[in-house]
Amino acid sequence: MRTIQADVITKNIREMCIEANHFLSDDMRQVFENAVETENSVLGKQILLQLKENLKIAGEDMIPICQDTGMAVIFLKIGQDVHIEGGSLKAAVDEGVRQGYTDGYLRKSVVSDPIERINTNDNTPAVLHIEIVDGDQIEITVAPKGFGSENMSRIFMLKPADGIEGVKDAILTAVRDAGPNACPPMIVGVGIGGTFEKCALMAKHALTRNVTKGSPVPYVYALEQEMLQKINALGIGPGGLGGAVTALAVNIETYPTHIAGLPVAVNICCHVNRHVRRVI
Repeated sequence: MRTIQADVITKNIREMCIEANHFLSDDMRQVFENAVETENSVLGKQILLQLKENLKIAGEDMIPICQDTGMAVIFLKIGQDVHIEGGSLKAAVDEGVRQGYTDGYLRKSVVSDPIERINTNDNTPAVLHIEIVDGDQIEITVAPKGFGSENMSRIFMLKPADGIEGVKDAILTAVRDAGPNACPPMIVGVGIGGTFEKCALMAKHALTRNVTKGSPVPYVYALEQEMLQKINALGIGPGGLGGAVTALAVNIETYPTHIAGLPVAVNICCHVNRHVRRVI
């Protein structure tokens, strides 16, 4: 049994909130640079170059890469041989978010109730997803999610008879309907299978996967590549003003499902697709 103090979790999440909001991850930087080179629209390339300059200024001057610094989504993979001491795990996570958004001068965008809508003034609470895994470590993924793209996400409860073609149509429908509102070029996270809530969680998690590495499942990898090509053929382009690069990547996750169902979730993220991962 390994003991980890709650304040260590707080410290790491504080730092990760600030890092994610100021610097593009290495995988995102790679696909973004590729997009700049491959975009054939003059206006599309100009927009990408402006976004590239924005990223440069953000890193040099410690200005957020997007004004919507998002709602903090936290994935924790906790080893079953870990014991957390020194306070509540959820409280430690929320304190890390509070410190990160306060000390990092990040926009506070969370309201305490979806109807009454009073700002919490520290961007808490986080949206926390916990998975118990083997081992004695904790893997932390911080993924601040802005709502320009979040609002464009969809769930489709398909019939098994719809099959893979129905899945393809659902993905294209979600992206086509999102259009310029998701701040393209976008990353498209897809969850297929499970239940209503499981496919949505997979779609969210898919956005945090390395976008330069496809699925290890052959048919899923082929589907990712096909959908990326079809999405880019829509011509939405950077900023929604036309071009060859509408999406930078499509990440798909799957899970067993019921004989009577075929749930599909599409969670879209803008070009920054913020995510930082650490293991403690």
